[in-house]
Amino acid sequence: MKKYLLILFMMIFGFAANSQVLISILLGDKLNTGKIEFGLDGGINWSDIHGLPEANSLPGFNLGFYFDIKLKHPNLMINTGVIVKSPLGAKGLPAYPLNNSYLDSAFAGGSVTRKLRYFNVPVMMKYKLKNNFYVKAGIQLGLRANAFDEFTNKIVDEKDLKYKLEIKDQFHPLDAGLAFGLGYRITGGYGMNIGLQYYLGLVDVVIDDASPNQYNRSLYLTVGLPIGKSGKKTK
Repeated sequence: MKKYLLILFMMIFGFAANSQVLISILLGDKLNTGKIEFGLDGGINWSDIHGLPEANSLPGFNLGFYFDIKLKHPNLMINTGVIVKSPLGAKGLPAYPLNNSYLDSAFAGGSVTRKLRYFNVPVMMKYKLKNNFYVKAGIQLGLRANAFDEFTNKIVDEKDLKYKLEIKDQFHPLDAGLAFGLGYRITGGYGMNIGLQYYLGLVDVVIDDASPNQYNRSLYLTVGLPIGKSGKKTK
């Protein structure tokens, strides 16, 4: 866990240091106004596919940007954006036949990691609590970008065997479900925030109606950084 947290903070700060300069030059203060906060966020997520009982949780990294749109109520806002890099899936699946005698023999007894790639758009209501905490809840929509299975098998005295099979056509292009989370604004005002968010997929992602229903699930640990000069707290 400590290793993941260290990588998380290094990734966020390294990416933000370069991206903040580029975005500020291109867009200036237009994205950050008195009513809108724009920023970058990303971190670690642990996903699984509900409906595959033999599958294990798959760790990955996510990255995107967010908007907090303030409403008339001082503590209420709309939280949205795009999770550009959003790996979902599961690992530990048993290897299945590939209709190739050489491959079937090579990966007999091996395992499969299923990786699903989406562009995800959460749309949530966000409420600020006391002491810089906040909660949020709403929906999340996903557009499938790619999907593939990675076969692996251990061979004695040799390198591990690996094989990648694209399976994009087996999955629906759209995903949707509920999203909810909580977080903490570390420095108050418009400072850095850290959050925990859970996605509960409600759409069967597999096209084949003969197979069991399968739903995406994912737990996100993210760090968010506001971008732009007007991200500073104003009186």
